Amino acid sequence: MTTESRTRWVILRDLVIFQVKLALDGLKDLVFMPISIVAAAVDLLLPDDEPGRRFYAVLRLGERFDRWLSLFGAAQKANALDDGLFGASRAGSGTLLGRLEEIVIGGPEPETEQAAHAEG
Repeated sequence: MTTESRTRWVILRDLVIFQVKLALDGLKDLVFMPISIVAAAVDLLLPDDEPGRRFYAVLRLGERFDRWLSLFGAAQKANALDDGLFGASRAGSGTLLGRLEEIVIGGPEPETEQAAHAEG
């Protein structure tokens, strides 16, 4: 495979990954809109000793989902790497891409000294 065709394959693969992540992000928005309204309404109608407990729990859940999805996280290093988005993440990391890579290669990537310094 030539470098040019490999580059095209990497870009196409990364486009598909990004579209899947965008779809998941949009689905999250559709699900969280009514859930956040209901949680806030319950907090307003049934106040307890911790104001906004349910609503803020929904916000924390959304924040964890965003970190897991890491919609734009891999883009910071993708252009500098020959392997695109896959080159910018590690199999077994706590992100969606890391989990997908772990499934594809059959386990987490072993820790290397270079990777430990890059992540730290």
